[in-house]
Amino acid sequence: METLPTTTVLSSKSERRGRSSKNQSTSKPSVIMAFFSCVAWLYVAGRLWQDSENRVILNNMLMKNYDQKPKVLTVDEKLMVLGCKDLERKIVETEMELTLAKSQGYLKNQKSGGKRLLAVIGVYTGFGSHLRRNTFRGSWMPQGDALKKLEERGVVIRFVIGRSPNRGDSLDRKIDEEDRARNDFLILENHEEAQEELPKKVKFFFSAAVQNWDAEFYIKVDDNIDLDLEGLIGLLESRRGQDASYIGCMKSGEVVTEEGGQWYEPEWWKFGDEKSYFRHAAGSLFILSKNLAQYINTNSGSLKTYAFDDTSIGSWMIGVQATYIDDNRLCCSSIRQDKVCSVA
Repeated sequence: METLPTTTVLSSKSERRGRSSKNQSTSKPSVIMAFFSCVAWLYVAGRLWQDSENRVILNNMLMKNYDQKPKVLTVDEKLMVLGCKDLERKIVETEMELTLAKSQGYLKNQKSGGKRLLAVIGVYTGFGSHLRRNTFRGSWMPQGDALKKLEERGVVIRFVIGRSPNRGDSLDRKIDEEDRARNDFLILENHEEAQEELPKKVKFFFSAAVQNWDAEFYIKVDDNIDLDLEGLIGLLESRRGQDASYIGCMKSGEVVTEEGGQWYEPEWWKFGDEKSYFRHAAGSLFILSKNLAQYINTNSGSLKTYAFDDTSIGSWMIGVQATYIDDNRLCCSSIRQDKVCSVA
């Protein structure tokens, strides 16, 4: 009877120890799981925070770029980027030196052998004008040895023609053959011989003439007139040494505004309310002194052409210190009255 309480007490203690050890064994996994849960939460929270920071940075960059217009690089900046600035400077200096040399008469391919000629006469011609050229050769234009003797006197005469739109075709070959036989052509390699290109032909002619011959005067002549060659030479001799001379039969007149009409000027609206041409030498024959022809050669790339070569030349002469010389002897007509030229 005395041992019963003791047994009960011991049994209670054993039961409490069992429960305690069971609670300890079940709490360890819970602590570990809680730890890893905390670590995972901290990792996810860190990533979310980093992502939010990145979004803020990207948003700021987008807003900044949105407010700024894209920068357009200048030519100078592009050259700096490419490392070509120094090369560009050298090119500009060389071009300036070349322009200066041209203006002072140091020109390539000059055929006058150091002696300045009196005149270079360019007779405009076309692919279909073979018979007319032969007529000229049998009248006022010397040929063969007579042409060489005329050049010894200081006067060069050449038929002026460009190239066919179909470069190298039968038209070009016939001109080349005729030139080899006659040796009296100035072929403009960079000019296309076509009706709509005629106003540009005058630029190519004066440029080529200046580059090939050193002369006092350069003359453009149409192929529908006859020349009193000796009379023209006498006129030029009397004008020697007169720089900036623009010589011809000076005229002006109404600008034709009706499309399809003879002498129609597509850019008629540029000539003011009265629609009148400025003073210019008639296109059948006009003369430029050396420095004016050099001006065309140097600036040919930027000179504006109009519908006709004579008005184009006249527009260029307005912008320079040219001396206009109106000579009635250069007013070609069907009736020769002390004229240098007449209509053929």
